[in-house]
Amino acid sequence: MTKRNKIIYWIATIWLSLGMVSTGVVQLFKTNEGQGGLDMIIHLGYPAYLLTILGTWKILGVVALLIPKFPLLKEWAYAGFFFITSGAIFSHIAAGDKMVELVPGLLLLVLTVVSWYFRPAGRKIAVPGGNTANTILNKSSDAREQQAREKSFSV
Repeated sequence: MTKRNKIIYWIATIWLSLGMVSTGVVQLFKTNEGQGGLDMIIHLGYPAYLLTILGTWKILGVVALLIPKFPLLKEWAYAGFFFITSGAIFSHIAAGDKMVELVPGLLLLVLTVVSWYFRPAGRKIAVPGGNTANTILNKSSDAREQQAREKSFSV
């Protein structure tokens, strides 16, 4: 992993963690105002008890991302963050909220994807053969590009 990628990973992961912990705490304490607070959840049509579930998941997800090892647990945390943030975005769209209401969810979604993409090899699930899932995806796309080049030369 290059130094640049490591810096990108840690910046995205720290900002993602801060965002998830701050909204998770707001949700656990059922604060009325704030992003993800009680007023917002009620406005979106969800029951108040959902705040406890979301807040707990967010804080546990941050712990999973920041502790060393446990790559499968990290994958689940990333998936959970992706589902939570994309669900929040679509809930705001369905409720007819202004675009400005989508920004926090979009930011956390982008941070989730960037952190997941740039994570170090030790934080990825190993695939049989010593590769990670990203390595296999990159190899398959490289093979498709090679086949396309060969076809263009044979025509």
